[in-house]
Amino acid sequence: MTSSESLTLDKPRSPRRPAARRSNFELYSWVFMRISGILLIFLVLGHLLIMNILDGGVHRINFGFVAGRWASPFWQAWDLLMLWLAEIHGGNGLRTIIDDYARKDVTRFWLKMVLYVAMVIVLFVGTLVIFTFDPNINS
Repeated sequence: MTSSESLTLDKPRSPRRPAARRSNFELYSWVFMRISGILLIFLVLGHLLIMNILDGGVHRINFGFVAGRWASPFWQAWDLLMLWLAEIHGGNGLRTIIDDYARKDVTRFWLKMVLYVAMVIVLFVGTLVIFTFDPNINS
């Protein structure tokens, strides 16, 4: 056995993508999932603690409670950050699942388009509700 024969490698099983298509998007996506997951743990547990356990629990939650809570910019920012992080975190996870399980490129494309449209709608409506909430609704 010669030294050149022992140093040869088998061809990879999957074809390599051209260098022009490579980017760090998946790396940034992976890092985002870890950071947003840690932030969401604190935001969601804090939300659950305040809304469901402290000061009377769920029985005190009504329109007036939400109106008082969203009168504060702190709680608006808390809920907005929780909404955006949860939506993008979940959407990114679902995008990964679509990439893993959709076999046809056309199917993958349309599933992602439905996902992205749904994400934009939920983020738009949720943000609109948080910032335009009017506690003085005439009933």
